[in-house]
Amino acid sequence: MSAGVFHSSLPWLALTLLAYAAAVWLFRRAGGNPFLIPVLTTVAVVVAVLLATGTPYAVYAEGTRFLTFLVGPATVALAIPLCGQWARLKALWLPVTVALAIGSIAAIVSAVLVAWALGGSLETLISLAPKSATMPIAMPVAERFGGLPSLAAVAVAITGIVGTILSRPLLNLLRVDDPAARGFAIGLTAHAIGMAREIQAHPTAGAFAALAMGLNGIATALLMPFVIGLLREAGFL
Repeated sequence: MSAGVFHSSLPWLALTLLAYAAAVWLFRRAGGNPFLIPVLTTVAVVVAVLLATGTPYAVYAEGTRFLTFLVGPATVALAIPLCGQWARLKALWLPVTVALAIGSIAAIVSAVLVAWALGGSLETLISLAPKSATMPIAMPVAERFGGLPSLAAVAVAITGIVGTILSRPLLNLLRVDDPAARGFAIGLTAHAIGMAREIQAHPTAGAFAALAMGLNGIATALLMPFVIGLLREAGFL
């Protein structure tokens, strides 16, 4: 295949779908090894091909626009598993609300303080602050407060991958067995990547992970002005 083909948008949709299908097969064959989660493996393959062929990201993005379009319908479809958990959700509204508030604030503050301690610039700190929100929310929120959307996107991806890898061993160590609690914790911290894995593992966990991802995105957008303001008053920003 000539190099010119790689610089067109045609092969990238097929490559992404085939790489993901192979990654899912590998993940299952490995018994669900957390270091072989399909998103991580697929990203590694696609990035390697992009670098090897010298293809600009803009070409790849153009070739996979259809997948980007599907994000919207897929997000709306997450309401389906939530409907089946409506009765339990009403019974758990108080712990869900408390966990959401604490988790959202902790995610923003911890990211800013760690980056500040390591000497990060103000632009970097703000870019990392919404790292636990889903990418369509984190990028415009970071840009709104003076951060870099591209850096925010990288931080979100890394957070999702690392959170998905570490969440299960950590929750097992803490002996958290309730699927609702496990799902909500993973959806709150590892957003869409963690949610995708929980949907495959358990319907209740998947439903609560989807709920946590959506609520944390909203909470992050609402809390960012207040948390950033408090950190500025405290001299961290």
